[in-house]
Amino acid sequence: MSRKRIIPLLYLTRKVSSQEMKKIFQLLNAMISDGEVPNYAVGGAIAAIFYVEPFSTQDIDVFVMMTTEATGLVTTIPGWEYLKERGYTELRGEAIVVEGWPVQFIPVSNALEEEAYLNATTLDFDGEPVRVFLAEHLVAIMLQAGRLKDLARVQMFLSQEAVDEEVLKDIITRHRLEKQWTSFQNRDLQ
Repeated sequence: MSRKRIIPLLYLTRKVSSQEMKKIFQLLNAMISDGEVPNYAVGGAIAAIFYVEPFSTQDIDVFVMMTTEATGLVTTIPGWEYLKERGYTELRGEAIVVEGWPVQFIPVSNALEEEAYLNATTLDFDGEPVRVFLAEHLVAIMLQAGRLKDLARVQMFLSQEAVDEEVLKDIITRHRLEKQWTSFQNRDLQ
């Protein structure tokens, strides 16, 4: 199976220019090169749009490994001081607003997310490299979440042949998502 073409993200949600999105990816890459975060991987709807037709989303999910205390609580948002020094001080809910977009730094919190993070691929956005979850991991994570919008997106991935089904089935089996997969396959689409 060949990967879908990389589509410009500016078509995807709201009025955001390609240049603004590129600046966000440049900032994430600078955070790595400046030692603020060891790495990142884009997940969620923005990652999905690298593989399937565009749809609406309101934020960018950036998965990172976060330092935790013995209590299991996250101690700090990685790069928070770095972002503040560059003028990104606005918070919107759980996100930091960067170039007009809410960017959520999400801690990798389970084995599936960790596998997705470690196996993320580097794709191109307007000449800027972007680490993105693989399509198969995105689908597995959506099955795990099980929200209606996630299940609709799973259908998009399958109908647009954006996943290698053998790879997906392996991930589903290893992460014990067979029940969710069977439920998805048996749902009434009427």
